[in-house]
Amino acid sequence: MYRFDIDVSDVDRGVYEKLDLRAAQHPSETTPYLLTRVLAYCLSYEEGIAFSRGLAVPDEPAVWVKDLQGTTQAWIEVGTPSAERLHKATKAVSRVSIYTQHDIELLQRAVRGQKVHRMDAIEVFAVDPAFLAELEAVLERSNTWTIARNDGEIYVTAKDKTLTTRLVPHSLGG
Repeated sequence: MYRFDIDVSDVDRGVYEKLDLRAAQHPSETTPYLLTRVLAYCLSYEEGIAFSRGLAVPDEPAVWVKDLQGTTQAWIEVGTPSAERLHKATKAVSRVSIYTQHDIELLQRAVRGQKVHRMDAIEVFAVDPAFLAELEAVLERSNTWTIARNDGEIYVTAKDKTLTTRLVPHSLGG
C-alpha cells in the first residue's frame, strides 16, 4: 500500500486540488504501472474519480469517474488495453482515456485493423519510461508530491527533486 499527499495544479485544465490517495499495488502490477495509474488519476482529476478494484477485476478500468447515481462517466485505462476492451468501454461510456507506460506503437499495433467503437474519440497519453524510472527512484511507502501541468509539461516534485516530462496526446490510428 502506498500513500500519496499530492498537490495538483493543472493549469491546462484549471484544476487545483489537494489529494490524499491510497494505492494498493497488486502482486502482478509493476511499479511503472502503479505510477502511471497514480499520474492518470491526478491528471484526470474531477469530482467522482476513483481507483477501481483494478487488476483483480478484469471488467473495470484502472480509474473511473462516476456520477452521484453511480453511472460511469469516464473510463481511464492504464497500459496496453486490448481492442476488444476498448470497444466495450467506448460503447458503454462517452469518455475513454488511456495512459500508457509502454511504447505508443505497441498500443497502436494492438488495435490496428480491429473493431473499436469511436476509436478516434479515445484520448491517449504516453508517459515516458525514463521519467517513470526517475519517479520510481524517489517513491516511498508514504509520499508528498506536487504535480503541475502547464502547456503539456508535467512537473513532479518529490523529496526536494523536480522531475519533468511532456505529456503529448496521441491517436490510436498512428
